[in-house]
Amino acid sequence: MPLHIGIVACSAEGAALCYRTICGEGTRLLGPHAHPEVSMHTHSLADYVRCLDREDWQGVGALMLTSANKLATIGADFLICPDNTLHRALADVAPRSTLPWLHIAEVVATEAAERGYRRLGILGTRWLLSSEVYPQKLAARGLEWIAPSPAEREEINRIIMDELVYGVFKAQAIHYFQRVIGGMQDQGCEAVVLGCTEIPLIMEDGNSALPTLDSTRLLARAAVRRAAHGAAASA
Repeated sequence: MPLHIGIVACSAEGAALCYRTICGEGTRLLGPHAHPEVSMHTHSLADYVRCLDREDWQGVGALMLTSANKLATIGADFLICPDNTLHRALADVAPRSTLPWLHIAEVVATEAAERGYRRLGILGTRWLLSSEVYPQKLAARGLEWIAPSPAEREEINRIIMDELVYGVFKAQAIHYFQRVIGGMQDQGCEAVVLGCTEIPLIMEDGNSALPTLDSTRLLARAAVRRAAHGAAASA
């Protein structure tokens, strides 16, 4: 049997996309109707937002660790978090977790390097873009990166937190992301990281000036591969 995937979730839209991708990718790798066992736990998004608003990363980590412990109790073999922003706390959480984690930015950086990209744009919340979550992982692969301007960060953050996490998808939001991505293309970027798990709900290769690195789906597919190959290795 494949390994049991535990999802430490935060926002509903991103977590749901991750879950659906795991199930779809499972069919491709494991056969008709098949996918690894999956369990998910999430605190109220409001609990996380209260911590984010006061930059309380210890509080974020405590919430993540509670979810991790509950998932370990019900048999998960490893963990993923379909939320880029929460990865700011993962360096403190992972050593205290009884289960291993897949790191979303590491998965994305690996994919970018395999595709031969050298310079990336990064989109995400203001908390993510002020962190080292992606810069560290990209630098380890020898990749360059740029982020949106301060004003663009604030508007992107507003769209994410006031619209996308509620499942509200507006044409104006798509147009705004397209303008930002176009500016990144002008600055020499070869692809753009959709570094918020809700952004892929409105942006994709078909409406982006740059190829997209969909962090949500890349993490989900990496988790399925880990589940399938991990089971084979332990057999």
